Amino acid sequence: MSDYDLLVVGSANADLVIGVERRPAAGETVLGSDLAVHPGGKGANQAVAAARLGARTALLARVGDDAHGRLLLDSQRAAGVDTVGVLVGGAPTGVALITVDPSGDNSIVVSPGANGRLTPADVRAAGSLFRASRVVSTQLEIPLETVVEVVRGLAPGSRFVLNPSPPRPLPAELLAACDPLIVNEHEAKVILGEACVSDVPEDWARTLLSKGLRSVVVTLGAQGSLVASSEGMTRVPSVKVDAVDTTGAGDAFTAALAWRLGAGSSLAEAAAYASRVGAAAVTKRGAQESFPTAAEVASL
Repeated sequence: MSDYDLLVVGSANADLVIGVERRPAAGETVLGSDLAVHPGGKGANQAVAAARLGARTALLARVGDDAHGRLLLDSQRAAGVDTVGVLVGGAPTGVALITVDPSGDNSIVVSPGANGRLTPADVRAAGSLFRASRVVSTQLEIPLETVVEVVRGLAPGSRFVLNPSPPRPLPAELLAACDPLIVNEHEAKVILGEACVSDVPEDWARTLLSKGLRSVVVTLGAQGSLVASSEGMTRVPSVKVDAVDTTGAGDAFTAALAWRLGAGSSLAEAAAYASRVGAAAVTKRGAQESFPTAAEVASL
């Protein structure tokens, strides 16, 4: 049996959050709420979300030797994440500047900091974590060459999940390992580039599969998601809730889906569960603070 249900390789940021009535236009200043500081970053978020659901989870990341880094380590440990793979030093902890409007929509600017110093050598040095993990999940808030090294370090029989955010064109070696690639509309169009000649999600999925991916999940907001593989395509409905704050909801979705796949669920079953997890997350403010337990998901 694997020691970990999920190994997350990725970013760890301090989220600096301000509520605004509306986001400023170019050259404009608007007043916002008091500044709130929360643990975040796509990698750290995914690890906490999975652990809170009950998954045995480890995180491979880099933080600074500073107050923000200590905040992040404390939040991981409090959620039950194994932080043996979290490296400290090399640069200040990454920071995300987040504005949230009254509808719950957010805009984010990220300063990578120590995340940009997570190297392929760090991945190679963590070989024991990869050998002990059933599923490995990552994102693109760390260097692309480091993400490619993650694929090269996968243990036989382990599954690789990628949420390519922020999106960029991806090498064939990385695409071929994705099982699944999890994208929203914007991410799908960036990765497809000139190959995107349609506004139909099924067409995006079909084209992505033609590039060698094993499976694809396209998230469609209130319209749910689309799962696609060589076995076919299926629409998975969303769960209707009153959204308060969407920050981190995509990370909760990805973590839940990756964990359920490792537990033996089909892609559609895992996406349906992940939809419930994401829905529960948007009913509370913040990122990691909003992530539900398995019991809270069951109550939806």
